[in-house]
Amino acid sequence: MADRVTVIGWDGSPLTAAARSALGAATLVAGAAHHLALPEVPHTAERIRLGSVALAARRIAGHRGSAVVLADGDPGFFGVVRTLRAPEFGLEVEVVPAVSSVAAAFARAGMPWDDAHVVVAHRRTLRRAVNVCRAHTKVAVLTSPGAGPAELGLLLEGVHRTFVICEELGTDREQVTILTSDKAADHTWRDPNVVIVLGGSVGPARSEGGGWIAGRDPAAGPRGWTQPAEAYGGLMGEGELEPLRAAQLARLGPRVGDLVWDIGCGSGAFSVESARAGAAVIAVDSALEACARTESAARHHGVQLQIVHGSAPHVLENLPEPDVVRVGGGGAAVVSAVADRRPQRIVAHAATRDAAELVGRGLTEHGYQVECALLQSVELDTRVWTERERSVAFLLSGVLPERTG
Repeated sequence: MADRVTVIGWDGSPLTAAARSALGAATLVAGAAHHLALPEVPHTAERIRLGSVALAARRIAGHRGSAVVLADGDPGFFGVVRTLRAPEFGLEVEVVPAVSSVAAAFARAGMPWDDAHVVVAHRRTLRRAVNVCRAHTKVAVLTSPGAGPAELGLLLEGVHRTFVICEELGTDREQVTILTSDKAADHTWRDPNVVIVLGGSVGPARSEGGGWIAGRDPAAGPRGWTQPAEAYGGLMGEGELEPLRAAQLARLGPRVGDLVWDIGCGSGAFSVESARAGAAVIAVDSALEACARTESAARHHGVQLQIVHGSAPHVLENLPEPDVVRVGGGGAAVVSAVADRRPQRIVAHAATRDAAELVGRGLTEHGYQVECALLQSVELDTRVWTERERSVAFLLSGVLPERTG
């Protein structure tokens, strides 16, 4: 095992005395090509071109002497430190940090970033990163080849965002470009780059002194998974009553990185409550009045929704792949069309047992594990303890076994 392992962050500025000292004593140096070309790297040191960090960690674990790993920005923030410290390598590291590429990007934009979400986009996580950009008004995306500004822009089709694209920060080739998301695919972008994604209506403003937690403030808005009908303009259909919505939210479990389809969005209540959980939401309805009501609810509650006017199932064909879906209208035919897209979870409701059985059989035929429960709720007037309202519905939920995450 190496006698000493030092991880040095580099942001283009001159190396600190601690970094120069560690490099001067190094017998092995790992880094990208531009790191290994630094004049402070000893000519006598063994050099490793950093591709797979895990492979480099194995080499370092077997090295006798002092090892240095060079990395861009802050190596402890979505960087190499996590891999190097993995138990299988047994490495104890010292870290000399630099300004992270995210901090540098927001500095170039002249913006605060304590209220930003930060995501990593590569081929495996690109879709989830895009969903975060759909759901939130300020996101920093650490990109990778094949998951860069062009791909982000293409997958955000139908959602207007502004991109601040920062290429090769800290180098002589540094460039900052501001454009709308639909124009990003028209350009070729140099790696490495960071994309700041901005846009959408703004939620509750932070206080003058700033917030208390990074990212979106979880205390913004009223408590509770669901809100009463009055929070959405009053009257609702049977399929939107609060007890049923709460049960549907519990079964779908929308979360950050998910894309939710809300088909038959009605008042927009379920869409808003999914967005408050951090998910991206596409709200669909065939009625223009429902679309307008949903848009108004989104503005009132300070959340981001994409609203699509049209009739399911035909309108669903060109929508991006969902993770979870609520079918609030359209019956068995729409549920079947949704199941063809293979979301992790689907919820629907039915007014009669026969209708519930038809929906349930369709889900089963598509390979979903189906549960059905009869929900009955009675609202009481607590001033005189008499019945005010009663609702009864069959709640159906389907879970795809191979996608239970």
